[in-house]
Amino acid sequence: MTEYEQLTDLVVADRREEADGVVSLTFRRADGTELPAWEPGAHLDLLLGEGLERQYSLCGDPADLGTWRVAVLREPAGRGGSAHVHERLTVGAPVRARGPRNHFRLRPAPGYRFVAGGIGITPILPMLAAAEAAGAEWTLLYGGRTRASMAFRDELAARYGDRIQIRPQDETGLLDLAAGLGEPRPDTPVYCCGPGPLLDAVEAYCAESGRPGPYTERFQPKAADPDARDTRFELVLARSGLTLAVAADTSVLDAVRTAGAEVLFSCTEGTCGTCETDVLEGVPDHRDSLLTAGERAAGETMMICVSRCRGERLVLDL
Repeated sequence: MTEYEQLTDLVVADRREEADGVVSLTFRRADGTELPAWEPGAHLDLLLGEGLERQYSLCGDPADLGTWRVAVLREPAGRGGSAHVHERLTVGAPVRARGPRNHFRLRPAPGYRFVAGGIGITPILPMLAAAEAAGAEWTLLYGGRTRASMAFRDELAARYGDRIQIRPQDETGLLDLAAGLGEPRPDTPVYCCGPGPLLDAVEAYCAESGRPGPYTERFQPKAADPDARDTRFELVLARSGLTLAVAADTSVLDAVRTAGAEVLFSCTEGTCGTCETDVLEGVPDHRDSLLTAGERAAGETMMICVSRCRGERLVLDL
């Protein structure tokens, strides 16, 4: 069992209303022992029972090994995870977690431009502290529907002053990326988290302005490629010694599970990274919303819930 696969039993030690529809939860181990270390950008899988498993970014202090903090936006049209958190996870409530896991690491750089939309502020919070501690030059452009809906806004303004640009949409309209990001610098990467339309806009703006592509974390999958075609291919599970035929209408994940091989999975949308699997041979047809362009080109791993094969044969480390 890998460190990520291990489960941790927690209790809710603190709960706070951070904004309209947003609560933060601080967890501890019931016995008070230390928790696994993590770095900015990491998330937890919360196993909420009743078949609910959701991923939430850690937004506390990585140096505090006694607690983990997440913040959760209630989604009225969601699938039940945020409602469970808001209604049932009160102080003292038990909860089981898997992780931490990190697909949104902060790379060392002399400067950063951070962009957050709504609850997308959560993975950015510890990044700001890390950038500050490293002496990097940075700014944050933070948007939301209304000022009251923007979690941690007062905490950010008090701590960082005018490096934080708080831009509620009902007051200032859509985020002005040109003003917020400034002149392109090859040594100043852009990190962005928030709703899909914001991430799409940031990616397009970076391309148009000659910047390197931004580092992003998505809560919802990217739009499917209309030109993608699903074809049959052979799948070899190296450790299990199995060779499977994956039909055009079957996902790799479904084929693996039907064959009885054990694999972790959660979102089934290519956004959480839980099912990431090493590729030993073959070329993956990447359809996830996580891997960078470089990681896709390397083809060393794939998200088997959505990605497929660009040839006739794929060998996975399963």
